Amino acid sequence: MPNTKTAKARDITNERNREKNVAVKSRMKTFVKDAMTAIDAKDKDRVSKTLPVALTEIDKAVTKGVIHANSGARKKSTLQRRAAALNK
Repeated sequence: MPNTKTAKARDITNERNREKNVAVKSRMKTFVKDAMTAIDAKDKDRVSKTLPVALTEIDKAVTKGVIHANSGARKKSTLQRRAAALNK
């Protein structure tokens, strides 16, 4: 329980920010999962459509501070490496 008015206000602000962060992270995970599914299915057409969208969503999550920059770079690298393996 917050003891002061500002602590109560911070609780409200923190909850609002948490909901926004959860939404951004969930959206990112959905697009990453779509790209991974396309890669696993070896569907080059779907990969070419879903990969750029997934990479953009990862960048947006990093920009908004939802995930750390290194985490975003690692996710992007993994996706791109697996997609490149399809062309070999």
